[in-house]
This record gives sequence, C-alpha cells and structure tokens, in this order.
Amino acid sequence: MELQTQIKKYRTDMKLSQEELAEKVYVSRQTISNWETGKSYPDIHSLLLLSSVFSISLDELVKGDIQTMKEMINEHDVQLFNKLSIIYTIHFIALIVSVVPLFMWLEQKAWLPFGLLFFITMYWAWKVEKMKKNNNIQTYKEIVAFSEGKKLDEISTLVEKGKRPYQFVLKIVLSIAITLIVCILIGLLMQIFLN
Repeated sequence: MELQTQIKKYRTDMKLSQEELAEKVYVSRQTISNWETGKSYPDIHSLLLLSSVFSISLDELVKGDIQTMKEMINEHDVQLFNKLSIIYTIHFIALIVSVVPLFMWLEQKAWLPFGLLFFITMYWAWKVEKMKKNNNIQTYKEIVAFSEGKKLDEISTLVEKGKRPYQFVLKIVLSIAITLIVCILIGLLMQIFLN
C-alpha cells in the first residue's frame, strides 16, 4: 500500500513530528507510527482529517490504495465463513452417519432426534448460504478464492457466474448420490455387525 509512504512524506514535508500530527488528527503518536509502518490503516474519519491537515484531496492521499482497498475482503468475514462451513460440515456428516443407526435402534422414535439434528444442520446450511449470498460467491472457484481472502478478477467472475446454474444442479445430484451411498453402506455395516 502507498498510504504509509504518503502519510510520512506529507508529514515530513510539513516538518511535523509524529506527535504533532497525532494531535491534529486526534490519535496517539503510536497510531501515527503504525500508519507509517503499515501495521494499521486509518479509518475514514482519520483519512479525512489527514487530507485536511495536509491540504490535499482524499484521492491524492490514498493514491494507489483505492483499488487495493476495493479488492480487500474483510478478514472477519473470511474467518466467519470458514468457521460456519466447518460447523455445517460436521453437522451434515453427523446427520448422514446417524440416520441408519437411529432408525435401526429407535425405530419410530428416531424421528425426534433425527428431526432435531436435521433442523440444526439446516440452520447452519442457511447461515453459510446467507454469507455466500452476501458476498456473491456461489461456485466452487469463488468459494475457494473467498475462503483464502481473495476475489476473482472480472473475467473469471463472469465465467463463474455462467457456471452457477449447472453447478447448482450438479450439487443437488451429488448430494443425493453421496447421501444414498453413505446410508446404504452404513445400513449394510449395521446389518453385518448386528447379525
């Protein structure tokens, strides 16, 4: 990012110490030091104050940083997405693996624990889908890029948007197939071990 060098350049051009600049923008000297070393980034209010103190436009101050800022993905969103995905995956696996044993052991009474587990799993699925919708990610490539804190370029994004309908159908078919295979295997294993 260019901003750290911009702040230092304009501060030294005005012959201001870090402490003096800190007083003018209502932050600590350590905060100015962190901005100049790239350890942190000023919020919008501080950026406006800095541009006013330096008597330059905001565009001039953040020269080169605007595009970088647009491409950055909120680190918190990425961590939350990854956490929700793990929770959903664990619940989904538990749902699939528990279906046959529950119904073999509890018979008709299995609907209650299975239903509860199903609704909990669907809650986590809904949370993951909501995050995907909010961040406009649907295809495998978009999800992988997002989980790594990146975004696809414009052409790749358009290509992936074209794949979305096909991947949606493929996801449904694969989910059904995997669920059936796992249930059949668990059923066979249960019959082998219980007989």
